[in-house]
Amino acid sequence: MSKQTLSFQAEVAQLLHLVTHSLYSNQEIFLRELISNASDACDKLRFEGLNNAALFEDAPNLEVRVAFDKDAKTLTITDNGIGMSEQEAIDHLGTIAKSGTKDFMGKLSGDQKQDAQLIGQFGVGFYSGFIVADKITVESRRAGLKAEDGVRWISGGTGDFEVETITRPARGTSIILHLRDDAEEYLNAWKLKQVIAKYSDHISLPILMEKEEWKDGELINPSDENGGRQPGGMVKTGEWETINKASALWTRPKKDITDEQYQEFYKNISHDHENPLTWAHNRVEGNTEYTQLLYIPGKAPFDLWNRDKKAGIKLYVKRVFIMDEAEALMPSYLRFVKGVIDSSDLPLNVSRELLQESRDVKAIREGSTKRVLSMLEDLAKHDKHDAPVEGADAVTDVVDADDKAKEGKYSQFYAEFGAVLKEGLGEDFANRERLAKLLRFASTSSDTASVSFADYKARMKDGQDAIYYITADTLAAAKNSPQLEVFKKKGIEVLLMTDRVDEWALNYLQDFDGTPLQSVAKGAVDLGKLQDEAEKKAAEEAAETFKPVLAKLKEALKDKAEDVRVTTRLVDSPACLVVQDDGMSTQLARMLKQAGQQAPDAKPVLEVNAEHPLVKKLDGSVHFHDLAHILFDQALLAEGGLPEDPAAYVRRVNALLV
Repeated sequence: MSKQTLSFQAEVAQLLHLVTHSLYSNQEIFLRELISNASDACDKLRFEGLNNAALFEDAPNLEVRVAFDKDAKTLTITDNGIGMSEQEAIDHLGTIAKSGTKDFMGKLSGDQKQDAQLIGQFGVGFYSGFIVADKITVESRRAGLKAEDGVRWISGGTGDFEVETITRPARGTSIILHLRDDAEEYLNAWKLKQVIAKYSDHISLPILMEKEEWKDGELINPSDENGGRQPGGMVKTGEWETINKASALWTRPKKDITDEQYQEFYKNISHDHENPLTWAHNRVEGNTEYTQLLYIPGKAPFDLWNRDKKAGIKLYVKRVFIMDEAEALMPSYLRFVKGVIDSSDLPLNVSRELLQESRDVKAIREGSTKRVLSMLEDLAKHDKHDAPVEGADAVTDVVDADDKAKEGKYSQFYAEFGAVLKEGLGEDFANRERLAKLLRFASTSSDTASVSFADYKARMKDGQDAIYYITADTLAAAKNSPQLEVFKKKGIEVLLMTDRVDEWALNYLQDFDGTPLQSVAKGAVDLGKLQDEAEKKAAEEAAETFKPVLAKLKEALKDKAEDVRVTTRLVDSPACLVVQDDGMSTQLARMLKQAGQQAPDAKPVLEVNAEHPLVKKLDGSVHFHDLAHILFDQALLAEGGLPEDPAAYVRRVNALLV
């Protein structure tokens, strides 16, 4: 038998130090993680066994066994799942993929109980065993390998671990925890059953423990029945019993499941330590029959913006696990949704590629998408109640507890996931109108993202025929943009869009409920009926008077600006940049370049305020060329951009200051 000592990956060593020195306050999560890993190993065997029944060997019934030895101070979790080869043990137990520890460390809050709950989110659940153990021994054999190809892995949770080959007749994995003195409470059947019932009751394969029965102690004096006995105790009988319900939670009737059970199930499948915002549990019948249990989380995961991250839906067929993170069952813009879908119709031997093309899968995907949107619409409906109008008769509404509990939850959801939801405008044509109603924005009337398109339309001024919006990198940049000046002057509300996805998403939404959307930074400003005839006439006269200066500006800025024109959108600022109606905004062009992508080399239009003193100073100035470039660069700075040649801009300003 070969034996070798290897060092942990640096990040694992860092994590182990954290686990063994910090996360003691919520010890019991280690059992949840190890049982979940055991269940996953059995699910993987089921999946691989679909094409190779020989992997089940002579033990087709999958199970997890939990055993303890008070004398040896060990707790053992054993599964007869897929198991590990020697190389897999080295790879899986000695390294962490995707720098999970760095993300894990970044999420720590200092609250030990909450921090311990985080451990399962980052693929580091196995290491939670070191919360209670000063040494862990893992013995395993991969299904399909010979008995003599087993592996033993041993570590004290410090800098290295030992690996050796062993003979192991049974496939699967045993994790033997050598418990520390402060963790001896887990050498108690009652305590173990309590923790398993709390975290793992729903797991669909049996979790077994050895039965115990009470045995009186020996007589102190064997010849005297009344002389007293030694202390009695619980004694193992050698018979194993199932201690969890071993029935998938989603298969049980809704009336038999408590909110607490739904919440615990969510925490187990998502490794989230907070309760979900809401959930939906439904049996769908028709051409395609399936059960869906879908959750909307309360907090965004650390990798929400990683579009390569798979979706959070687990696929079962007739309660047999088929696929984790089944991306075909939920569109990318709903990748934050967690849950389970259990189908009665999908063939068990379907490949991943065929699955995505399956008619049944398309039906499940569409049905699940509509269910999630319905959940969000319900939260949005109950998000806030209008305040009573001052002076009106007081009316007391009877709001039931369920509705009351939903108040404020949509705002909480939108703060976490609103930007991702917007991706649906470009990805899900069928549900675009429903999605548009769910979107929320800040505006010149509200700094918080609480204004819907419907709210905006209800407040539109008489004669206003468009929904006006502006996109910017930050809320401050949007609020203070020169392009808003005439709208503020006339009291016209403008939506402020500051998510990076807004520019892209709004290319797919031209109007809302028949009212067109108009960017205030595109095209010539046209307020239509909101602009009186005197204003229009004054603007036309200013443009005519200013023609010679405009011609000189166009010549001076021919390398930077497509056109220069007089505008009525400015009140206090001398100039601003806009693009043509069908052009790409300067903000989107900047974002593409920052992402290393090609952006069209389109020049913006410079609009000037003919009434501004700086613009008036242009006519006849000996510094005309410098002032023209300063005017352009300042307009670029005002919208969050940078001059093409910052040093030249500084030189020009300095020359005028001295």
